[in-house]
Amino acid sequence: MEQNLSQYKIFYEVAKTGNISKAAKELYISQPAISKAIGKLEDSLDTTLFSRNSRGVQLTEEGRILFDHACRAFEELQNGEAQLRRAKQFHMGHIRMGVSNTLCRYIMISYLKGFIEQYPHVKITIDTQSTTHTMAMLEQQKIDLGLVADPGPQKNLVFLPIMEIQDIFVASPAYLDNLRLREGGQADVFQVGNIMLLDRANITRRYLDDYLSLHHITPNNLLEVTTMDLLIEFARIGLGIGSVIREFVKEDLDSGRLTQISLKSPIPKRTIGFAYFSNRLSSTLDLFLKFCRQFPG
Repeated sequence: MEQNLSQYKIFYEVAKTGNISKAAKELYISQPAISKAIGKLEDSLDTTLFSRNSRGVQLTEEGRILFDHACRAFEELQNGEAQLRRAKQFHMGHIRMGVSNTLCRYIMISYLKGFIEQYPHVKITIDTQSTTHTMAMLEQQKIDLGLVADPGPQKNLVFLPIMEIQDIFVASPAYLDNLRLREGGQADVFQVGNIMLLDRANITRRYLDDYLSLHHITPNNLLEVTTMDLLIEFARIGLGIGSVIREFVKEDLDSGRLTQISLKSPIPKRTIGFAYFSNRLSSTLDLFLKFCRQFPG
């Protein structure tokens, strides 16, 4: 389209009113400017769009063809403006999130609950997968943000920390009593116990492997589990000693349902937060991040 959109707007208003002076009042421009713009449009299209008479102007056959298209075009623009106003009024944006099953259940849900209560019209889609997959999708622009452990410095990547978590080992009191009865009170639980860890594809597992290697701890009996929820449940029923996140079993520890295993050197804490790229920050995502910064959790 070689012509300026304003020329089509002027053509559209003149065709609607059938009168140049009325169109001039509607558009807040002078009649000569109207006539000049119409003349330029006709010259550029090499077509007469209006026939002039004493009562005003009438569309030619060619003018009616163009007017039909102009009506549809300006109607679409008006619909677009109305949709934008509605989206702004009701906060009808869209956020695509990525998070592991564990972090979704124990952390993300509380944030989502509070956000949806305030902004019920925002569309939210969630991909639940490993943290590694979440970071890959974030880089590929398939999601807008991910709830992950601090990934370290990356170009344009912003990390909004929301809490620290502590990895610990736990077991049921009955399991520990039976283990000591069978192996003796001084036995090394990592040597004689059934040690339950997440599978090797999990970032948490890699973090724990680094800790175990650094402190020369090599479990003899290892059970790999796919989810944190299973680790917690298996520890609760006395299947073994599970590596879990302390914040996710606080009630079990407070009630005595689970017992924390004492370590010579505690596992360093990790920081959990929302990761996103600053150069892809939409207004809806910014709204969510502002909510998270004020969230009491």
